[in-house]
Amino acid sequence: MNDLASFWSYLSEGPLLWLALTLAAYFIGDACFRWSGRRPWVNAVLIAVAILATILWATGTAYGTYFEGAQFVHFLLGPATVSLALPLFDNLARLKRAAVPAIAALIAGSATAAGSAVGIAALLGVGPSELASLAPKSATAPVAIGIAERVGGAPTLTAVLVILTGIVGAVAATPLLNAMGIRDWRARGLAVGIASHGIGTARAFQVNTTAGAFAGLGMALNAVATAFVAPVVLWLFL
Repeated sequence: MNDLASFWSYLSEGPLLWLALTLAAYFIGDACFRWSGRRPWVNAVLIAVAILATILWATGTAYGTYFEGAQFVHFLLGPATVSLALPLFDNLARLKRAAVPAIAALIAGSATAAGSAVGIAALLGVGPSELASLAPKSATAPVAIGIAERVGGAPTLTAVLVILTGIVGAVAATPLLNAMGIRDWRARGLAVGIASHGIGTARAFQVNTTAGAFAGLGMALNAVATAFVAPVVLWLFL
């Protein structure tokens, strides 16, 4: 057992171990998602997070050590986000025709995402720092963390809330929109992108390419809108 513990201690210091475990965890999550018949509640990201969190907890590994390996995957978030411009370009004509309702939906969605979360938390007695961390939760992670730092929030807490928001949105969006009878893929995609950023956008692409394109648009525009909306919402409640 001592030899095994020493071997793990040596192995865990190498960044490639955590990169490999990250990819393996997502592969398992994606396999479960496919095995379930692509059910929205069998979310690959949620499964991967649960697997990795269990490993880190069981081995007593600090997050900083893990991130030394996971940063290679983190780096790819930038190019992956930029690549969303391709389906947006393919649907440019549809985007132009829906410009006015899309902007109206963006304003309403961004204000609701920040206002409802902060309002409910304030009624429950949550402190100012936590409210500031919660306000930008529906923006994509790099933007949300930057906003949280500016308005007095905790970037680490914001990162967790952003991931949870994305997972909940990806899981709940399809059955919820179906139950509401919303059939327009543009509306469905825009709603998911505004409410649950990149994770929701990935789910929208799995369902329909038009929905994915509008989800990417919603995610990008909401990142800008949240930078203006979140401070105003905090000012109203604080």
